[in-house]
Amino acid sequence: MSLAEEAIAGFRNEPILELRRASARDSLVTALRELDERLPLSVPVLIGGDRGAAEGIDSTDPGLPGRLVARAGRAGEDDAAAAVEAAARGFRDWGARPAAERAEVLRGAAARLRELRLLLAALQVRECAKPWPEADADVCEAIDFLEYYARAAIELDSGRSLVQAPGERNRMRYAPRGVAAVIAPWNFPLAIPCGMTAAALAAGNAAVLKPAEQSPGSAGVLVDALHEAGVPHDALALVPGYGEAGAALVRDPRVHVIAFTGSSAVGLEIVRTAAETPSDQSHVKRVVSEMGGKNCVIVDSDADLDEAVPAIVHSAFTYAGQKCSAAARVLVHQAAADRLVERLAGAVSVLTVGQADSFATEVPPVIEREAQERVLRYREQAADRLAASAEPVPDEGWFAPPSLVVGLPEDSPVNREEIFGPLLSVTRVRDVDEAMDVVDSLPFALTGGLFSRSPATVERVAARTPVGNLYVNRGITGAMVGRQPFGGNRRSGSGSKAGGPDYLLQFVEPRVVTENTMRHGIPVE
Repeated sequence: MSLAEEAIAGFRNEPILELRRASARDSLVTALRELDERLPLSVPVLIGGDRGAAEGIDSTDPGLPGRLVARAGRAGEDDAAAAVEAAARGFRDWGARPAAERAEVLRGAAARLRELRLLLAALQVRECAKPWPEADADVCEAIDFLEYYARAAIELDSGRSLVQAPGERNRMRYAPRGVAAVIAPWNFPLAIPCGMTAAALAAGNAAVLKPAEQSPGSAGVLVDALHEAGVPHDALALVPGYGEAGAALVRDPRVHVIAFTGSSAVGLEIVRTAAETPSDQSHVKRVVSEMGGKNCVIVDSDADLDEAVPAIVHSAFTYAGQKCSAAARVLVHQAAADRLVERLAGAVSVLTVGQADSFATEVPPVIEREAQERVLRYREQAADRLAASAEPVPDEGWFAPPSLVVGLPEDSPVNREEIFGPLLSVTRVRDVDEAMDVVDSLPFALTGGLFSRSPATVERVAARTPVGNLYVNRGITGAMVGRQPFGGNRRSGSGSKAGGPDYLLQFVEPRVVTENTMRHGIPVE
């Protein structure tokens, strides 16, 4: 095993907190109390070491909208341009550093996040109403990305083996592309921006991070940790803002790579814009995107419902269904449909809906009023097919009742469109083949699930399903870095899988050097 392979082999996922232990819960409650005393956090625009404005965006608690969590600067088109200009300067130094040196900086940032772990989990509880288990897992995933990509950078630096012929030497190496624009979502406010930014930096690029306007506080802590660990200020900028800042980054001809996670509508617009190559742009932009999903779980007639029911409920309603991998539909064999619907209805009706800071909460509020209105609008479309709902929900905050609907027509928007909320639809199918036909008809292909006792059925579904991540006899959320590289196909994404061995390849360009080793005389100086 080479040194590079040993580096990857040494990776281990960060252990999550055992929240069944009172000491772990007490430590988180203490961290939340200390955080509340510091609110609101101040998140300035950070460009080349200059701290700009820290006003224009207010991040509030979805469970208590009157609570101000962070006040951030509102970067505009001029700020985005200045950030790219600084990053282009910073790239020259950062990209020239040895991969091992860059890796050490990223591992230093991972160590800093470990120190801030409890604070960061508490911040997600407040800023995004993320329940404690999900908030802690998010911090762990951010640490995992830093550690994994640091090791992957060393492996990538070793190049690839090529065929060698007599009289020549062939070498292949990977060089960073330049400036990476990172446009991040709010639902994983630390892990996803950390993963995309860490990958860009590990490969030797400079990065400009534009976080979601709903979660600038988490992004601010992340960027501070990376700077403290040794990432030069010119090589990493923070531009909190709304859509105009992200759009300006996408258009900028000095940007080489765009790493995006978010909705399909925005992602497809980024792909269209990035495909343009104005005369002052010397390269074709690379777009690395992870977009939406309409994730289906297939339940065969022989499925173990004791296993399927809790896994489906957890996949659909944890964090109020606000994961791109969350279960949105169940396609159940008609022979098992009645039993499954009865048990799902019972499980959904007793879900605990409440504030994210309660350890008992299973379903928190959605992120904002617009999201609440969207979920309720889809729920109203399926009101006559409502099989179960956990009600009442709290009056204060952006709560939407977790709901189960059954038997909608296939062309219903509830069955075809991404809702991104706590609404699960169940459809009876004749057999697994019909279920696969439904999955194949959808424009999305992110995650999927299968519950079956038949190895032949498992192999058949795995061979046909177009999804990027298929989970068999388990929940369909919670991909782990290094173990389940994550990313979708079709309109669910482009590029390789986050947290996997190929991800850094999207941030570099291959270069081959072929040298004639047959010497013709000796040079005279």
